[in-house]
This record gives sequence, structure tokens and C-alpha cells, in this order.
Amino acid sequence: MSWMLILIYACVFALVCGFSYWALSSLMPSGMTQRLASLQDTAPPERPASWQKWLDKVQQAMAWLGPLSSVSEPEDPAQTFRLRLRFYNAGIHSRLAPLVYLASKTVLTFALPGIAMGVLWYSQVNLPQAMDMGLVLVCAILGYYLPNAILAHLVARYQQALFNAFPDALDLMRVCVQAGLGLDAAIDRVGHEMRLSCAELSSEFELTGLELRAGASRADALRHLSARIGLEDVEALVVMLIQADMLGTSVHESLQVHSESLRTKRRLLAEETAAKLPVKLLIPLVFCVFPALLTVLLGPAVISVQEVLTPTAQGA
Repeated sequence: MSWMLILIYACVFALVCGFSYWALSSLMPSGMTQRLASLQDTAPPERPASWQKWLDKVQQAMAWLGPLSSVSEPEDPAQTFRLRLRFYNAGIHSRLAPLVYLASKTVLTFALPGIAMGVLWYSQVNLPQAMDMGLVLVCAILGYYLPNAILAHLVARYQQALFNAFPDALDLMRVCVQAGLGLDAAIDRVGHEMRLSCAELSSEFELTGLELRAGASRADALRHLSARIGLEDVEALVVMLIQADMLGTSVHESLQVHSESLRTKRRLLAEETAAKLPVKLLIPLVFCVFPALLTVLLGPAVISVQEVLTPTAQGA
């Protein structure tokens, strides 16, 4: 390993250590701040102790994560809103989630290259300088975009669970409306009954019911439901329910038609997945199963032929 490469590693290591020391010194409160905080009692008397402890933890976490998340925070407020909406699509309603997400992007961007350099230095692998710098750059890019991939996976899994359970929820809502319940009461009932079969969809309907009870209009509550879930089928249902409410059409028939269309779409997706299965099995069969099978079948024959031909070749 050349002296220039060692000098580059030392500079990067010093830079990471300096950044870590600055982050810790700016995030951790000083002794005087801790003593002043212990002398102050800002908790309202009507709040219970458990609530105040949780609030203190939230404020402490925000104080820790704020400077780290500000490095990766988008400048456009629209992008911040879309990021918050992505967490809603994943079923995460915590206010700390965007801070943790942005802070993890900042930390991983610097941590993974540092780990890679430490592994290269400890293993004493003599790689070209361009390859070393390329590896560090790839680790930095991976650390920056790894939270994006994790969030996308959480969103896809949450939306898939909602999509699978949504036709059953529509059937239950249709039965409730047919039995004489209003749409608001039907939403509350569906949220209560879907707890065992799909807790994710139950929480979304219960949150919509709470919005309706808090005084929000039905159209706004349904639009919020569509924005939180982020599925096209739910958006179509919300538009249909709002139009039925405005035009005075039958909600029962609208729910029945939409439920049947969702079941048809889910069946077509299942058939499409089943049709893709043979193609997906082809790669592991060709590269994993067939070589092992050929080795087991032709291996003894190859050994026998070699034993017969080896003396002949030696005699010749």
C-alpha cells in the first residue's frame, strides 16, 4: 500500500472522527444545561407522569436527530410533504420517522465508507488506488440510498396487505349499509371488525372514523384515507363515495360494483403471478439444479472412462 494511499485514508479517518466529535459535542447537552434542565419543571400539572416521560423522550430524540437530519433534509417543502406522505403509505404515523430517516441517511453515508476503509486497512489488501476510492464511493452511495430502499419495501408490503384485505372490507361495508347503518357508522364498524383479519386496514378505517367524529367533513376524511393508503383502487372508491354522497346515488350498489371489480383485479394479478412462476424457476433450475444433477448422473461414467483410458494412454 503506497504512502499516498495511507495519507488519504488518514485524512478521511481524521475527517470522519472530527465530524463525529462535532456531532456528539453539539448534540449532547453540557453539564450546566443538564443541571438547569433538572431544576426546571415545565410539565403541565394535568398531564400524567407517563405522558411527560414520553414527551421528554420525543424532545430529546428530536434534539439528537435534528442536526443530523438537517444535512439530508430537502429544501423544497413539497418534497418534505411527499416524504411524510411516504411514511403514511408505509403505515408509520410517528412524527420522529422523517427525522430518523434523514439522520440515518446522513450517518450511513459517512459510516459505510469508514467501515470499508477500516476493513481494507485491517485486511492489508493491495488494491489499486482507483479501486479503493471507487469502493469508498460505492459504499457512500449505498449508505445514502439504503434508507430509500427500506422505505420502499415497507410501503410495498403495507400496501399489499391493504390491497388483499380491501375487497373483504368493502363487502362488510356493503352489508352494514344494507342493514341500515350510515356511511360514517359503517366505517367505524368495519374498522372494529377488521382488527383480526387485517390490523393495518382496521387502523386506517378507525383513524378515518376519528376524523369524522372530530368534525371533519366526510369528503375530507375520505380524501385523507386515500392519501394515507396511496392505492389507486382506494382513490377510485373515495371518488365514487364522494360522488354518491353529492348526487344522492345508492352507496350499496356502488360498493357492490367496486368490490366485484377489486376481486376481479386481484384474481387477474394472481393468475399473472402464477404465469410468471415457470419463467422465474428457469434460472435456478439451469444454474443450480441441472449442474448438480448432471454431476450425479455423469460423474461415475466419467470416472469409469478415465480409469479405462488412463492405462491405455500411459502404455501408448
